[in-house]
Amino acid sequence: MNEPTPVAMALAKMPVEAPRHSLPALGELVDEAPDTMALHTREAYRLFVGRSLDAASPRAAIVGGRRVAAALRAIWHLSGNDNPYADWVLVNIGERLVEIGSSLQRETQRGEDQLRALQQRGLHFSVLQSRVPQRVELGFRSPYGYAVADLVVRFDTCNRVLKTLVRKDLLPDRDGRTLIYSYTRRLRGLFEEPVRFERWLMRDELRPLSRHDFLPAAGAEASKRVAAVLALFGPVPRDVFTGTRVPRHSQRRVELTAQELRLLQDADLSGSPAAGDSDEATLL
Repeated sequence: MNEPTPVAMALAKMPVEAPRHSLPALGELVDEAPDTMALHTREAYRLFVGRSLDAASPRAAIVGGRRVAAALRAIWHLSGNDNPYADWVLVNIGERLVEIGSSLQRETQRGEDQLRALQQRGLHFSVLQSRVPQRVELGFRSPYGYAVADLVVRFDTCNRVLKTLVRKDLLPDRDGRTLIYSYTRRLRGLFEEPVRFERWLMRDELRPLSRHDFLPAAGAEASKRVAAVLALFGPVPRDVFTGTRVPRHSQRRVELTAQELRLLQDADLSGSPAAGDSDEATLL
């Protein structure tokens, strides 16, 4: 009977490696429970739901938070095509959301400070709230929808505090109405701009737009897209175009080489002088 060789004996003593198993299939992450928002004032609820255009009514349409959230979701996806105008919209809306949200927070804080000051004199006033607040399920599919919802809630809270100050004789009627109206106008103006961009950028003719279209090697179709967006929106800021200034959330996943970055820095973003004279209906 043959004796086992030293190599065979060493192999026999080695631990047997367990068979490798792949990770189990994991489903996508979902919310544990529905996201909701409670609104107490008519102004905030109208701002969120908007108002569609009715030919039989003289009232103008209102772009609501739901509509602008959908527009921002579409633009957010467009940013994944390396679309500089999508990034520009997201940068701009992100900055303005923070700006107006901070202004609302400061106004709310001033009112709450007044109410706290009264407590030191023995007056305890509560902030007004609705007997039946409107609870809305959110379920947005982009981070920007939740940013819009947060802004609407800040507006709602500010309205409640301002109306409390009026009710408790801490602010004149006219001043309270003026403040609420000024914020309503700012927010509606903010909501209208992304919808205009989305309406044009999502058209079949402009959907392929990317930073490559602005480079000298781009073809005739790319040049048409560039001429159209320049006429519609003007030149995109250089720092957004090169990626120096980026949105808070973006689908863009591009790693540029030094040569590619130089091409972007040197790209002509001004367009032809006649482009701005074109009628929007004939641009595409």
